[in-house]
Amino acid sequence: MIAVPVRSAADLMPLLPELVLVGGAFALLMLDLFLSQRHKVVTHVLATALLVLAGVLLAAGVGGQGEVFNGMFVRDTAADVLKIALCLVGVLSMVFVWPYLRDRGLWQGEVAVLMLFATVGMMLLVSAGTLVMVYVGLEMLALCSYALVVADRDSPIASEAGIKYFVLGSLASGLLLYGMSLVYGATGSLYLDEIAAAMGAGGMSTMLVTGVVFMVAGIAFKFGAAPFHMWLPDVYHGAPTAISLFIGSAPKLATFGMTYRLLEVGAGPMAESWQLALAWLAVISLVLGNLGAMMQSNFKRLLAYSTISHVGFVFIGFAGGGADGFAAAMFYAISYALMATAGFGAIVVMSSRSFEADELADYRGLNQRSPWMAGLILCVMVSLAGVPPFLGFWAKLAVLQAAIQNDMLWLAIVGIVFAVVGAFYYLKVVKHMYFDEPVGELPARVDHRPMRVVFGVNALGLLVLGMAWSPIMEWCQRAFA
Repeated sequence: MIAVPVRSAADLMPLLPELVLVGGAFALLMLDLFLSQRHKVVTHVLATALLVLAGVLLAAGVGGQGEVFNGMFVRDTAADVLKIALCLVGVLSMVFVWPYLRDRGLWQGEVAVLMLFATVGMMLLVSAGTLVMVYVGLEMLALCSYALVVADRDSPIASEAGIKYFVLGSLASGLLLYGMSLVYGATGSLYLDEIAAAMGAGGMSTMLVTGVVFMVAGIAFKFGAAPFHMWLPDVYHGAPTAISLFIGSAPKLATFGMTYRLLEVGAGPMAESWQLALAWLAVISLVLGNLGAMMQSNFKRLLAYSTISHVGFVFIGFAGGGADGFAAAMFYAISYALMATAGFGAIVVMSSRSFEADELADYRGLNQRSPWMAGLILCVMVSLAGVPPFLGFWAKLAVLQAAIQNDMLWLAIVGIVFAVVGAFYYLKVVKHMYFDEPVGELPARVDHRPMRVVFGVNALGLLVLGMAWSPIMEWCQRAFA
């Protein structure tokens, strides 16, 4: 790779969205020192505005595409698509986080700052051109996520979740780092394109194959794929629901970007091997995720186990390989991020300071109490289940088609079977809302109109996007053309 040193500020223009977020986060960190508790909303509003600004810069193509820091940072179409989706999910998360934490006396300015830095880490991940940038972005995301999970420092459940997340997240990072060090030792380069060239020219040594195996294991840990999923249900359950919303949606987009960079860009010559590995991880995730979700009575744990099954569908797209497979996997990751924000958003909207609507029993007879809210949650559940014409159906269809096109009919059949199995526990929520009698009195919900409006737009958007999914899919396909 030809070294292109940074000679002027103009050479940093592809980094402009990240620089805006980093500079804004440091400014907010200083500003928050001078704000009283009653004015903390300023930090929240400005952080949301920064995410909107970064998204607009990306959508408008400001700064252009290119490489920065001798190719360590790569801004291309795939990165832009994922970053725009990250900014959108980040804005949605901000809307839910503020009222939820404020009502419980948990809102501090550092929450917004941590979410901004986590978003920057995710953006670095999807633009990584070297193993070093992959690790920097990954740790930036991980360290911020650990702190966010324990935002409620007086909660023993949150503290336990934070410890599990830290210990197992560190193990995953260690596996990934060890794999990358072996790949570096076998190829002599940290640059992903040079690693691919060395693999193609020098054959597959034992050290190289071992390194890729460890990288796949680390990726599976970070995605929450089975059998490396043991941290995910406890973390989603223990973290404050609005934080679960953020860490359960946006990082899946970043992990998709990391997987694409490491495996396709870096380990492309070994595609047949790692595609088969991801195919079997997809099967295990579909089986354990769906069976685990069927046994849950807690809504957050149900969504956590369902996440494992959805990761299986993302891996089906990767196993399909080629431009169509990666586009399908990206489309699924974006679709799932939007569905996850709506799923956890339903719990946030239904909750109040004295009532955490995280048990399935809390939704019994909801249609008799609030038909509008029941209808919105119905949209979310059927989209997650993959019922046409909602967005989730087209996402599942795309990855299954990619598997069939790559002569993995057996994998597509497994996906279809467990898509039907997965519909059971989503429809169980619908059954509680529409066919069960209400139990007791429903506590008053927080009257935060912006949050309720955003939830309505998010839930109904799954239906609207389901009927106009083609432009999103074409957008993803252009990223890998």
